[in-house]
Amino acid sequence: MKAYWLLFSQAVTVLLAAWFVVATLQPQWLQRPVPIRTVPLIEAPGAARSAAVAAASLSAAAQAAAPAVVSISARQAPREHPHADDPWFRFFFGDQAPRTPQTGLGSGVIVSSAGHVLTNHHVIAGAAEIEVQLSDGRQALAQVVGTDPDTDLAVLQIDLPNLPVAVLGDSDALRVGDAVLAIGNPFGVGQTVTGGIVSALGRTQLGINIFEDFIQTDAAINPGNSGGALVDVQGHLIGINTAIFTRSGGFMGIGFAIPTSTARQVLEAIVRDGAVTRGWIGVEPQAITPELAQHFGLRQEQGVLIIGVLRNAPAAQAGIRPGDVVLSVAGQPIADVAALLAAVAALPPGQAAQLQIERRGERLTLQVTPGRRPAAPTGPAAPEADER
Repeated sequence: MKAYWLLFSQAVTVLLAAWFVVATLQPQWLQRPVPIRTVPLIEAPGAARSAAVAAASLSAAAQAAAPAVVSISARQAPREHPHADDPWFRFFFGDQAPRTPQTGLGSGVIVSSAGHVLTNHHVIAGAAEIEVQLSDGRQALAQVVGTDPDTDLAVLQIDLPNLPVAVLGDSDALRVGDAVLAIGNPFGVGQTVTGGIVSALGRTQLGINIFEDFIQTDAAINPGNSGGALVDVQGHLIGINTAIFTRSGGFMGIGFAIPTSTARQVLEAIVRDGAVTRGWIGVEPQAITPELAQHFGLRQEQGVLIIGVLRNAPAAQAGIRPGDVVLSVAGQPIADVAALLAAVAALPPGQAAQLQIERRGERLTLQVTPGRRPAAPTGPAAPEADER
């Protein structure tokens, strides 16, 4: 019996030693195999898979919107030297050949089957001839229906059959973070689609236009994109690309587009009347700062301070004075200068409206009859009007 016990002990000792050696040198020999369960990347076959792939791509939006985006070439007439007809100038300098005409490149969007093309005013300003080229290769000369320098918008018209038309979307429904596409003709290389998101809404006081309410986006916009389309994921037009912020002349991640809520109003007014009619009262507004509030003894920092009133303008005739604070226009509260400009512009010329103001701590209600806002001076566009 003692011999059997000794043999058992030796066998156990050898087995433990062998297990220790294997666990130290080849531990994988002691691991149990784990069954592998295969799972498909997309479990739903057929149509569900196609829908999932489509949701990750913006190609459908690009294909829907791109045909209605056009390239615009705006040629200025050759300019002669201002003294070319002066005999003494010709005696000393000889006959001067006309200067080479300049050609500006931009983009536009076809917005009606009648051939109306929406673009930027600065794209076609000062042009003697405007040529529009569609994405299918067709070309046509365009006529200017009307322009609105205050919003930097213009409406052209071309005469071609079977035109693709952009669907106007609801820019008021946009949210920061929404995906967007910018479509245009940057640097004249041809139609180009870039993607990004809505970076901000309601950008104002940028010094680009008189009336500003820009969509800010990081979709790449470069010179030549002006007047092109900013579209949503359905391919609906939600903005007209207008300007970029740049220090180098190229795109730096900040672009601005005019929302369709503004573009639609301008388009309808120009097509109907040939121009946009806005109210005007003739004041110089200033945002209220804590320093101005203290200087003028204002009890609040709401509203807009009037620092100048044009002589014989509607505001002067209504009794508005420098130092008054405009609190509301036609019942609409005024929070800043942009709100005042928009509220006054919306007033029909010749129809009296109420202005609530504060003067030396007293609230007054005045009746003002707005006139028609004078047309902004127009001139040749800057060489790089996209760069702001």
